[in-house]
Amino acid sequence: MKLLIARPLPHAVVSAAEAFAEVTTRAETAPLDDAELRASLAEYDAIIPTLGDLYRAEIFSAVPEPRCKLLANFGVGYNHIDVAAAAAHGIAVTNTPGAVTDATADIALTLILMSARRAAEGERLVRAGAWEGWHPTQMLGLHVTGKRLGVVGMGRIGQAIAHRCHFGFGMSVSYASRSEKTLPYPATRYATAEALAANVDILVAAVPGGADTHHLIDKPVFDAMPAHAHFINISRGDVVDENALIDALEARAIGGAGLDVYEFEPAVPARLRALETVTLLPHLGTAALEVRTAMGLLAVENVRAFASGDALPSPVTA
Repeated sequence: MKLLIARPLPHAVVSAAEAFAEVTTRAETAPLDDAELRASLAEYDAIIPTLGDLYRAEIFSAVPEPRCKLLANFGVGYNHIDVAAAAAHGIAVTNTPGAVTDATADIALTLILMSARRAAEGERLVRAGAWEGWHPTQMLGLHVTGKRLGVVGMGRIGQAIAHRCHFGFGMSVSYASRSEKTLPYPATRYATAEALAANVDILVAAVPGGADTHHLIDKPVFDAMPAHAHFINISRGDVVDENALIDALEARAIGGAGLDVYEFEPAVPARLRALETVTLLPHLGTAALEVRTAMGLLAVENVRAFASGDALPSPVTA
């Protein structure tokens, strides 16, 4: 079996793959370009792609009889892959759920605390040599303990965030989700993100990317939020109408925001970077060695199962 790993991965992951496959590990950290995408489908039996490797319908159409029969995505989000088009060309798609849950929830808590307590702004003040010393009304932020949390999308990651906020900070929990959830704490479900936004102090987006959630968080949602409330995004950048978020922050219509993802990543608008009321992280959601290794090993296990004719551990469907 010929396997392409589209980006450098931890050594343990590559070693696990080399135990049963002829592995090519691409050295570049940038996404595959169109020529590389087409060549990968023609030359390899399986591919481990990741965020930014845009396997669109036209890429599959350009290789009508692909050698590749599996895209074992490295990551839980797979909106960069047209799963329906892949299936139409006989290519299965898998992802790495579970392995990312806790790490992504931890980043959400990092952003909640940094945004509410103005931590990034404070660090910039100190680094600039502009801090003049402590005083009682310096950089007053939002006290997180006991506040109202709203989660848009109550899947694995959304529930992990809510668990941390409720049991760690005594926060009440509300959510917007397509279905009612059975949870180990009281929680109120709202029909829409807009209705949820009006009733929380911290609003977190934790939905998958894709056409169904594109700009789910938009101007009406930001308009509904209380003026002191903070918005957090750890899902996908295009879940948020970035211009609407910037407008709300510039107008001080919301208290602040914490972002780990961006609509046109890695491009971050100058208007957004200029704001003191937003914490900006470089997509650190799963950036821990043991987490990235676990993700990679799950992707490799999907490839191994495919090679052996076994059931895929974590298939995704259109």
